[in-house]
Amino acid sequence: MRIGIASEQGRGAVNEDRAGAGADWAFVVDGATAPSGLDSGCVHGVRWFADRLAAGLAAGLAAEERRPLPDVLAAAIASARRAHGPGCDLDHPDSPSATVAVVRAAPGADDADGAGGVEYLVLGDATVLLPTAPGPGGGVRAVTDDRLDHLPGGRPYSRELVRASRNAPGGFWVAGTSVAAAYEALHGTARTPGRRFAAMTDGCARLAELFGASWAEVWELLVRAGPEELVARVRAAERAHGVPRGKRHDDATVVVGAFDPPAGPPPGAAAPGGGGHGTGS
Repeated sequence: MRIGIASEQGRGAVNEDRAGAGADWAFVVDGATAPSGLDSGCVHGVRWFADRLAAGLAAGLAAEERRPLPDVLAAAIASARRAHGPGCDLDHPDSPSATVAVVRAAPGADDADGAGGVEYLVLGDATVLLPTAPGPGGGVRAVTDDRLDHLPGGRPYSRELVRASRNAPGGFWVAGTSVAAAYEALHGTARTPGRRFAAMTDGCARLAELFGASWAEVWELLVRAGPEELVARVRAAERAHGVPRGKRHDDATVVVGAFDPPAGPPPGAAAPGGGGHGTGS
């Protein structure tokens, strides 16, 4: 396995993103920053929840028993739910939550063309990138859960609409206190050269979603220059163009790697990641 991770805090008080990787898996978690003055019904903050969810994901993905990715996420949500105390209202619609993107090497040998299987899971507005051809100029598939963008009436959404639509049929789904949300995630298996992948929070996805880059250009940047350069490009675009909605500088986290890397130095050489979970600067 070869992997690089970059994470940079936005304008919030702390970085509420988390990232982790092991021998055949990687993930990002994006804690959903609560609006100022919002009563979440919980004595814990978003950072606390992101830490618990990341720890649960790392434990489930590293376990000897290989479980389907929705089951791994469900167990991580259940573990975080159990960590809440009696002062937390677990039925509160604004309880701390997060979005998640997970990738894992699929079992089995590579095909004759050098492509192998990568399992993916996306819940909330995170993104997984899966190249469809070798080399930085090849195609890439983006898996993004954009259900939040399709609520009725169009943006800007009212706080009441978001509250009513969160983890509800016809709305959007995130990792919070509902274990059932794990089974609403987008998930599947794709063949990628070298079992290569990237996973990122929406703070990094802005380069494509807000600033006009194609996903192929985002992938090429990651391959050529590494994850730190993607974060730097996002920050430069935010300063140059502003942000039409949301925080001007959001927490931005990306994991890029290959479960079956070719020999030689990695493209866009970046510091290798290890097991467990953590954040960048």
